[in-house]
Amino acid sequence: MAIREILTVPDPRLTPGIGLAAIQIGVPLRVIVMDLAREGEEPQPRYFVNPEIVETIEETKPYEEGCLSVPDIFDQVERPARCRIRYLDYNGNQVDEWAEDLYAVCIQHEMDHLEGTLFIDYLSRLKRDRAIDKVRKAKIRAIREDAN
Repeated sequence: MAIREILTVPDPRLTPGIGLAAIQIGVPLRVIVMDLAREGEEPQPRYFVNPEIVETIEETKPYEEGCLSVPDIFDQVERPARCRIRYLDYNGNQVDEWAEDLYAVCIQHEMDHLEGTLFIDYLSRLKRDRAIDKVRKAKIRAIREDAN
């Protein structure tokens, strides 16, 4: 197994996220991890292998999304309010279930990563370009600060 860097505070990447697709850390596998527990609640980690969305409803719902891969950018994305998903769980058991509310948003967001799509791809070209520019400038600023 490859050794991965352990992030420590105040690294901005430690900002809480609720889901992560393997590709976001450079691992080209169809794996998602997620924990929708709110602050103060018992952690509820979930693990999805080879997830697929097998059905969605027509009704959509807007939700303000952000992403660890696009730090400090948040915007409204309209997604199906419910979706039926199929995946293998941590123990290799096949699961087929409906996701709704935050769970539906998060699984669709993470599934997008597996397909090479970011939430900013749902935004207008202007908003997407501004987001990319803002992240690029922040990265350059961080590199300059590290060099000093």
